[in-house]
Amino acid sequence: MQPRDLSAHAKYAPGRGIEEVARDLGLDPDELVKLSSNENPHGASPAAVAAVENAAEDISVYPKAAHTDLTDALAEQWDVASDQVWVSPGADGAIDYLSRAMLEPADAVLLPEPGFSYYGMSARYHHGETATYGLSKDEGFAMTAEAVLSAYDGERMVFVTSPHNPTGSTMPREEIEALLTGVDDQTLVVLDEAYGEFAEESSSAALLEEYENLAVLRTFSKAYGLAGLRIGYALVPEAWSDAYARVSTPFAASEVALRAALAALDDDEHVERSVESASWAREHVHEELEAPTYPTEANFVLCEVGDGSAVAEAAQERGVIVRDCRSFGLPECIRVSCGTEEQTRQAVETLNAVLAERESVAEA
Repeated sequence: MQPRDLSAHAKYAPGRGIEEVARDLGLDPDELVKLSSNENPHGASPAAVAAVENAAEDISVYPKAAHTDLTDALAEQWDVASDQVWVSPGADGAIDYLSRAMLEPADAVLLPEPGFSYYGMSARYHHGETATYGLSKDEGFAMTAEAVLSAYDGERMVFVTSPHNPTGSTMPREEIEALLTGVDDQTLVVLDEAYGEFAEESSSAALLEEYENLAVLRTFSKAYGLAGLRIGYALVPEAWSDAYARVSTPFAASEVALRAALAALDDDEHVERSVESASWAREHVHEELEAPTYPTEANFVLCEVGDGSAVAEAAQERGVIVRDCRSFGLPECIRVSCGTEEQTRQAVETLNAVLAERESVAEA
């Protein structure tokens, strides 16, 4: 007996963890700097940590009240109705919910290339098909309505990531509105704002009142530092009030995750610190790394280093873990997450040493 044919399903390739790399290299994990997964280098909000500790006593009970409390708080924050908030296990869970709600077998989904692989994975899990629109390196990976619409062919869903992963570019508000009006009425534009807190561009959640073909994704994994708890959400059109209960898994997020997210939502100081830290780290990488970098409004920087795999491997051997971008179709690039000031300085120094060594060998 075998599962259905999964040969068309690519595996998701996450950044390597500190413990995994430390074992491979025979190093103490404390000696490594991990800047490969866009995690918050300052950890979770202290308020969220306290909420996790307090929630431990209630983990034997299904998270009904906690779910309602977080949904209501998010609805108030974004000025939407509570039934427009679809809480999920990470933003990837919200992607799955939207796929379930939207896709009939063989419906097509339009995806950015390069881009987050899970958009296509989710579509295929739900028997959908995929097409892509390209973001041009020569144009600095600029995201425009024209770039998307030039590849658009009536797909049921169109994904836009702003800030984009792995490039850090954003789609301006006027371009988003041009895209929303440029697609068919029955096409849903999904705007993934996982890195939205770090961007100067304001959220497109305000457009939900005007457009019925928009959904916005957000997460607590990045600026809020709750990646290990897997908690995110989608903001959807008001007409979808009945759909969530029909497509979500029972008790979609844990009691612990919900309570932590609720506490983190009120900790403005931690988010502001995280955003300011990322802004400094981005600027430091742009100014001090001896390799071309791309403008970014996320908590990472895309860097062109010639052979991304070789540079990432060499940096890792020296204790700095960065993301090799082969899985994004950018083998000449690495992605460097924004760390603390100390981590970022160490990463830049290490990468510069690796690049200088490679240049010296090439010239010999």
